[in-house]
Amino acid sequence: MAATVRTIRNIAPERATEVEKELIGSSRSLERVWDAVRMVARTDTAVLIEGETGTGKELVARALHQQSLRKHGPFLRINCAAIPSGLIESELFGHERGSFTGAFTQTIGRFQLADRGTLFLDEIGDLPLEMQPKLLRVLQEQEFERLGSSRTIRVNVRIIAATNQDLSQMVQERRFRADLFYRLNVFPIAVPPLRERSEDIPLLVRHFVQKFGERMSKDVNDIPDEVMEGLQLHHWPGNIRELENFIERAVIMSNGSVLRASVNELRAQVSKDAPVTTANRTLAQAERDHILEVLDQVDWVVAGRGGAAERLGVPRSSLMFRMKKLGIVKSRPRAAGA
Repeated sequence: MAATVRTIRNIAPERATEVEKELIGSSRSLERVWDAVRMVARTDTAVLIEGETGTGKELVARALHQQSLRKHGPFLRINCAAIPSGLIESELFGHERGSFTGAFTQTIGRFQLADRGTLFLDEIGDLPLEMQPKLLRVLQEQEFERLGSSRTIRVNVRIIAATNQDLSQMVQERRFRADLFYRLNVFPIAVPPLRERSEDIPLLVRHFVQKFGERMSKDVNDIPDEVMEGLQLHHWPGNIRELENFIERAVIMSNGSVLRASVNELRAQVSKDAPVTTANRTLAQAERDHILEVLDQVDWVVAGRGGAAERLGVPRSSLMFRMKKLGIVKSRPRAAGA
């Protein structure tokens, strides 16, 4: 029997949020992110975006800039983890000719280039300790000196920072300055991982299939039900970036209108990373047993405070989807005296 397919033009929910046509979703967890963006965007308040790798933190930063009063000014990004510690001061503040070996010309730093705009400090947790007091001064005073110069330069820059690390824990371990953390953490925004917004996966898949289909001149517009269900059940440790790469590979492999995706490839990866205790069970069996165990612990309360969804760290809708898929139903009455 031919596989049932779902036309991607019909899978989008009635109400969807699309900022910059990239970070897409209509889940409540993502709506909370956009509520926070709309609330703080038109201020000059420092924002700290927290989230796992691949969740789209830079897109949230760009949305903040585009909805701010600085939207006509520059938006500059610097990855604090990608620049050698010996060069990051020059990258941020610039240097004068001859200020160090190899400084053959004057260089303007990112802070000066971002004047009247926004500077996005990605992976701020990797900023060297010795640079943190200098960054704190610029945040507080909006002024700095280039390397090799005594002339003070004043700027008007909004700072947005992002991290996939627990900065508060790093503060306790003295790997990050407390005063800088408090200065950056005025308005934190937590970007949810993909596993907590599985209801957004169909819309994301639709977007990526169309994106790569147009790029490769392919008319892929149908997705088998089993593929979509497999994508929604996957844990996605690499989040949206992992999903995007998977769909790109699937579009390459697709020769007709139907998306050809190997969900078994995802299952194999999860099984490889699974604990040894589940080695003799299928992934579905292990997941089913775990959900049943948690449901028993909370007396089959699915939603609400202390419910199974909260304990499992997933939205109620995601848990209900998994229960239906795995055939989990309450087959016995509540025990007497419970």
